Amino acid sequence: MPEDQNEPSAEELEELMKALEEDADEQEQDTQPQPTEKQEDSDTHKEEPSEHDAHEHVVTSAYMEEPEMNIGTFFDSWSLFGDAALSGALAGGLLGALGIYIILKRMVFLSAALSQSASFGIVLMFFLQMSLGLHSLHPMIGAGVMTFVALLILSSKHIEQPGVRDSALGLVYVAGAAGTLILGTRIVQELHDVQTILFGSAVAVVPEDFHLLVVVTLVLGAIHVVGWRGFTAIVLDAEDSSVRGLPVKQLELLLMITLAAAVALSTAILGALPTFAFSILPGMIALKLVANVQRALVLAALIGASTGFLGYVLAFIYELPVGASQAMVGVAWVLIGLVIALLKRRTA
Repeated sequence: MPEDQNEPSAEELEELMKALEEDADEQEQDTQPQPTEKQEDSDTHKEEPSEHDAHEHVVTSAYMEEPEMNIGTFFDSWSLFGDAALSGALAGGLLGALGIYIILKRMVFLSAALSQSASFGIVLMFFLQMSLGLHSLHPMIGAGVMTFVALLILSSKHIEQPGVRDSALGLVYVAGAAGTLILGTRIVQELHDVQTILFGSAVAVVPEDFHLLVVVTLVLGAIHVVGWRGFTAIVLDAEDSSVRGLPVKQLELLLMITLAAAVALSTAILGALPTFAFSILPGMIALKLVANVQRALVLAALIGASTGFLGYVLAFIYELPVGASQAMVGVAWVLIGLVIALLKRRTA
């Protein structure tokens, strides 16, 4: 059949398709928005950050870095940590002086037994709060009640013999420690508070507890400033004191009550470990260095106060557990004191 004269050839169709594609490309370029001057400036700033932006980034990075922990940083943060450091000093000074009577009475584990009883009372209050909803039961109440219960047991007439007394101290200590650990596993929500009680890892002290510690320290300190002669007499020789007409039973009871109050409060605020360290280590070394009980009381109070304060400062600087740091400072004082006592013997 003859070809139609109006039908385009293959070459003409190919040229027509190319022309249509070029027209479509030109239309797409015309419809795209042209960048404005502001957008061009913005793109320029994104590609090349300004000097101000670089400086701001450096400052922000510096603030995000942890500050260097040193003595200057500690005193700069006094408003945050001052109460806790002073609490260690107050508890250390008070328990250091009372520890003289504990060592002279040969009842070293008395404070350990009382502090574990206080720990059990605190954990018991947490447990009652969680299980029965008794939120009005403050942990300080439990510490005081269980400490005085333990004191009544240890002050009974049936355990006045040395062997029986040591057994009773061990019983109270084990019962308090076991009860604390058993109930502690039942109050997972308060696990941090339980660890604080056991190991003395309290970093901060609330103002109410600090003010209570100040008042108790002043009251108990005044009692012992006035009655130190009577307390010393009954501790060294109770029979002779009775012959001289001193109220031995009343003085012993008052001594035990003041000791129990100090131990319970210190355990509730600082923990069991530093409480035991404060009540034993300062008195131990003070009696090694001086023979006079009155001077030993003063020296033990000073050593105990420095132990509590310096232990907290070292824990802050080197990021250590507070209670363990305070206990190790007390151990360091004992080692220093032993060296001084040895040198005194050689030069005597």
